[in-house]
Amino acid sequence: MKLNRMYSFLKADIDEIEKELEAAIESDSPVLQEASLHLLQAGGKRIRPIFVLLSAKFGQYDIHQVKNVAVALELIHTASLVHDDVIDDAEMRRGRQTIKSQWDNRIAMYTGDYIFARSLEYITRIDAPEAHQILSNTMVELCKGEIAQIQDKYRFNQNLRDYLLRIKRKTALLIAASCQVGAISSGAPTEVHKRLYRFGYNVGMSFQITDDILDLTSSEKVLGKPAGSDLLQGNITLPVLYAMEHKHLYNQIIKVNEQTTKEEMQQIISQMLETDVIERSHAISRMYLDKALKELSMLPNNRVKKTLKNIANFIGNRKY
Repeated sequence: MKLNRMYSFLKADIDEIEKELEAAIESDSPVLQEASLHLLQAGGKRIRPIFVLLSAKFGQYDIHQVKNVAVALELIHTASLVHDDVIDDAEMRRGRQTIKSQWDNRIAMYTGDYIFARSLEYITRIDAPEAHQILSNTMVELCKGEIAQIQDKYRFNQNLRDYLLRIKRKTALLIAASCQVGAISSGAPTEVHKRLYRFGYNVGMSFQITDDILDLTSSEKVLGKPAGSDLLQGNITLPVLYAMEHKHLYNQIIKVNEQTTKEEMQQIISQMLETDVIERSHAISRMYLDKALKELSMLPNNRVKKTLKNIANFIGNRKY
């Protein structure tokens, strides 16, 4: 089943959030307006708003209140992508040129900052101090994750703990916050929103590990960027960490830099795929997914719970 069919009953609310997202980034500056729309209109899975909406169903659901959370979370995520592309010197995102590529680094950084600022406006509309605290802490950790990504570029002596902390900050915490704050905004019980936080955290870890696997196993057409882009940009992912345990691969991987060609990168990937690094990485992803499903099993039984389970399984086992 396709991902969007799993939550098709939310279509009207998702359409409203899409309109609100476009309204949120309106600007008197033509450059800011165009650059902001450039990435937003490229699409994306909208995983975070979807988790917000579904989690809010465990309380007194009101789309007019919940949409402020959904828009805020997606804007935070979008801003972080703009900044990521500057850090990684990435040329492509979702099959189109990045903002830094189409304009320049300065425009990209200002655009990311602008989108972050707009997210803060939506956060102030959420009538729950606890939600404000969670989101502010999440944004602090996200920024720490961005700094760590800069510091860790081409640092080949990092370990598993470094990697897991980085993806926790860069991906998992924002998905966890989407689930928790969505539930808080609808007045869901404390036990429920804390369990949804743990569910979202573990789904987020599985999601990022799967993303890192797909960077090596999928095609450029599917990814919207060249295969192996993570390693080429100096980002050491879980499969790469495992690959460096093999001496012949270690000696090649530590030589990767910005001048490494696609052909050279493909040779390394081909050799990696001949080892067990993908299977081992999938096993870690599955471990986090199992933890997420265990948290979910303890929530009240309803249609939303089943939908969350289907989405979690899709995320952890997806091929694109």
